[in-house]
Amino acid sequence: MNKIKKIILLTIIFIIFGCQSKKGTDNQRVKNEETVEFPSELVNFIPYKNNPVFTGTGAKTWDKSIRERGYILRKDSIYHLWYSGYNKDSTDTVFLGYATSNDGLNWTRYSHNPIFTEYWVEDMQVVIHRGLFYMFAEGKNDIAQILTSTDGIHWKKKHDLDIRMTSGEPISKGPFGTITVWIENDKWYLFYERNDGGVWLAVSTDLKIWKNVQNKPVINKGPEQYDQQAVAMNQIIKYKGRYYAYYHSSGHNPWRDWTTNVAMSEDLINWKKYPKNPIVSGNKSSGILVNDGVQYRLYTMHPDIRVYFPK
Repeated sequence: MNKIKKIILLTIIFIIFGCQSKKGTDNQRVKNEETVEFPSELVNFIPYKNNPVFTGTGAKTWDKSIRERGYILRKDSIYHLWYSGYNKDSTDTVFLGYATSNDGLNWTRYSHNPIFTEYWVEDMQVVIHRGLFYMFAEGKNDIAQILTSTDGIHWKKKHDLDIRMTSGEPISKGPFGTITVWIENDKWYLFYERNDGGVWLAVSTDLKIWKNVQNKPVINKGPEQYDQQAVAMNQIIKYKGRYYAYYHSSGHNPWRDWTTNVAMSEDLINWKKYPKNPIVSGNKSSGILVNDGVQYRLYTMHPDIRVYFPK
């Protein structure tokens, strides 16, 4: 073999080895991200064989159908579910329903549903702070509101949310919703979307005035196809010192085929999306995690309620 052929052969070998090495490095990087930044128990789930576990009645009731994000809290070994019910054949108003379960799989509707009919209530999150239940929910025309309760059943509306720019000026008129709240060191962190075009963050210490931390989203649409057209946050948990946001998205215009996804942050402002998103597809969205006392299980809340267990 002459010198030129040897050089060509060595070059080919070098290119092949280099590509394989890079592929191995990339695979290892993704694996490291999954095990450290995105632990398997937070991102890898398999569907329960008897899904869905909760749906609209399908009958001539106020909750013939359910919609948007419902919310589940496990308290004192009981699963508590709040959901948005409606019947488009009889009204255009969305009411608030309540159900409980001993295992998070078999649910019993509250006998005096709906539990709140004064205002339109949907797409809610419920948190308990110092013994009081707080519900952050969308009202009519996607204007977010706060309700409170001492028992999780009897609710009173406090007021619509007052969100300000960093300058103190009110944000521009228009819908804002899919509220997700995180409480830490007596400060309330409020994540909200505007037309599902991104997720903004505002903070408050009195629940009356919320001020943006920046006048741009902390989570943007894209660049991947699955969330190019819409994003909205559903829940935040803190796990091993990091924050994890569960959010839904669509890659289509008009919106359809919603997915459930995860992002991670160390400061609640800068977020990194899980490189293997979505974690649930097939138009199953509004995902939240619930700790069942042993592990986290994932629930998707729209268009019906389904549960997923860790692989």
